[in-house]
Amino acid sequence: MSQSSSSFVVHNQGSDPLRPVAPIDSGRILEHLPDGVALLDAEKRIQWVNARFAQWCGRMNLQGCLFLEALGNPEIVESEGFLLSGAHACEQTSSATLRTTDNRYFHAQACAAIDPLPSADGVPIAAPSIVVAVRDVTHTILEQQKRAAIHQAGQKLADLSPAELADMTIEERIELLKSNILYYSKDLLHFDVVEIRLLDQQTGRLDPLLAEGMQPEAEARILYAREQNNGVTGYVAAHGTSYFCNDTTKDLLYLEGCKGAKSSLTVPLKLQEHVIGTFNVESPEPGGFTNVDLQFLEIFSCDVAAALNTLELLVAEKASAAAESIEAVHGAVALPVDDILNDAVSIMERYIGHNADVVERLQRILRNARDIKQVIQKVGEKMTPSSAHPNLRQGERLRSLVGRRILVVDSDEQVRAAAHALLERYSCTVETARDGAEAVSMVRACHNELYDVIIADIRLPDMSGYELLVSLNELLERVPLVLMTGFGYDPGHSIVKARHAGVDLVLFKPFRIDQLLDVVDRVISAQRAVSN
Repeated sequence: MSQSSSSFVVHNQGSDPLRPVAPIDSGRILEHLPDGVALLDAEKRIQWVNARFAQWCGRMNLQGCLFLEALGNPEIVESEGFLLSGAHACEQTSSATLRTTDNRYFHAQACAAIDPLPSADGVPIAAPSIVVAVRDVTHTILEQQKRAAIHQAGQKLADLSPAELADMTIEERIELLKSNILYYSKDLLHFDVVEIRLLDQQTGRLDPLLAEGMQPEAEARILYAREQNNGVTGYVAAHGTSYFCNDTTKDLLYLEGCKGAKSSLTVPLKLQEHVIGTFNVESPEPGGFTNVDLQFLEIFSCDVAAALNTLELLVAEKASAAAESIEAVHGAVALPVDDILNDAVSIMERYIGHNADVVERLQRILRNARDIKQVIQKVGEKMTPSSAHPNLRQGERLRSLVGRRILVVDSDEQVRAAAHALLERYSCTVETARDGAEAVSMVRACHNELYDVIIADIRLPDMSGYELLVSLNELLERVPLVLMTGFGYDPGHSIVKARHAGVDLVLFKPFRIDQLLDVVDRVISAQRAVSN
């Protein structure tokens, strides 16, 4: 073999570019490559290998062995072209990914050797030959497989058949999701200490969803999505970024979770870039987590967030269906019950002072009729999760409406039905009257349970809104009256007279639900101020 075929010359790049420096032996270069190299003849038998390839095969004497046999006849899991055959015939590069019996992965690239190449004893191998470069890709492939497995596991977190969904309660679904999260965290990710908290968007509090391996006092610790004084978890929730705590003894943010933990890794649970919670894992070893662990946990956390969102949507869907069912039932009985109340009150007034037994029975009818509506409302509250209640979703102002008694006076049945539908959605107790006389009788029969708000049309079949106010003033020290009217319609200047008598609030039909709620809330607030 000539010198030019077994070595090459590096030229000096300095002042004298034509002066050569010492030649470099190509065989020596191949021996020190981190990848494996094999030279094959046309029969795909090994003529020469470098030390790395021989190390992978477990023996040095490989001359004459078939290439795939030397590697233990690995499985070809992926191929581009025909490995070894196509390369020699077409003088093109072909490649394949090989998996050995001990679950190692190699990526092999083969091409035809045009020039003679050295063999192990320095004697040139006559062309044509096949050059195969082999790289150990076990770590990369296993990481890819683990990523795929993590994502697949994440997809299964809340994956239930329609039959399973129908048979499971919300609580059972939550427990199943928690169980699946813990299983995959341990079995797939190999995290033994796990804590997941969900962010309450209104209060900013991070409420525990599940914890494994955490101390009871750490699990019960109240944390908020704030940068200061809320540990790593609060910091991550506030910033929406992951956090490595490589040494818990030196990290000022860290609050002890697992007994004896020396490092932790915390990532945000995100849904469409919005933080909905945190996922925290801890280790007894300092620096117990790597960037690969971070990548795996972030992948899994995306699927956990999606599963939690799916579960929340299912809860909301069930809450909505329950609320609609209760509203339908309530709407069907509301006006008939009001008719019972109005008729019972009317009859009772005729017998007061004449027949105490009849009066007592009529009072019992009133109580029972009102109880029917209360029972329906309480059943609805039990069937509908508290997070779905409108008065809780919309803040403290509307919570003041819960349990308030409201009388709506209007001859239009649609208005009375709408009052039930709108106000009872916010846990108000609504009763209606068709005219002024019924309204006065209902107020007179209330005794100690007075109405918090009375909403009346300015034009009733038997009297005006102002005349109703005058009648109610004879019964009540202060009348919490709101008048309703169409825009520009005020026969007999009822609103003007009522305002002179102290009625400040007017609802103009048609009104929006927020306007109705605002007026009711203002009346209640004014009464509270007077009482204080």
